[in-house]
Amino acid sequence: MIPALLVAVVLAIPNNFLLYEQAAATKDKNPETNWTASGKKSAALVVNPCQKARLAQSGRTQARTLVYTAVPDYSKSEQVILYASASAAGKALRDLGAAVRACSRSAYRYSAVAADLGDEGLKITGQAYQGKKPAVGGERAIVTRRGNALILYTVAGEWGKPAGADFKQQTTDTKRMLAKVCTIADC
Repeated sequence: MIPALLVAVVLAIPNNFLLYEQAAATKDKNPETNWTASGKKSAALVVNPCQKARLAQSGRTQARTLVYTAVPDYSKSEQVILYASASAAGKALRDLGAAVRACSRSAYRYSAVAADLGDEGLKITGQAYQGKKPAVGGERAIVTRRGNALILYTVAGEWGKPAGADFKQQTTDTKRMLAKVCTIADC
């Protein structure tokens, strides 16, 4: 138990560890695109159905977040969060699942299914609706836990009816991160 805690405390998320950090560091002259980067441990989850700043904060030791925005309505994000223990990371994932169930509205609905990635994971769909029909707009996220790490990849934009193919890039990115996250996490 003590060695696991020491690993979690000693290892930080190093610069250029996230998959999109080099792209985020590249200056783009397009005024309609923007990258933001944060190393704040208290950063909000990039998928946060209830928009609660405290969601999944308990037990965090490190976090790194990248968000790409393209005007008017496209964004993608990458976030890696380290927790003091695998159980704290698992609780964060369960709390996110509870938020998905609790915070859907008739005009914008969230749903989640298990994702067979990492130790456990969720495939989360946020979708705008007009009546019972999917409208334009939504987000798709893959959130996985490996050991004491939580890994999040999202894409938001002008989605239509939800489809499995909507998660292709997030799944690819998640698999790439899962292959390397144990170099900084207690797996």
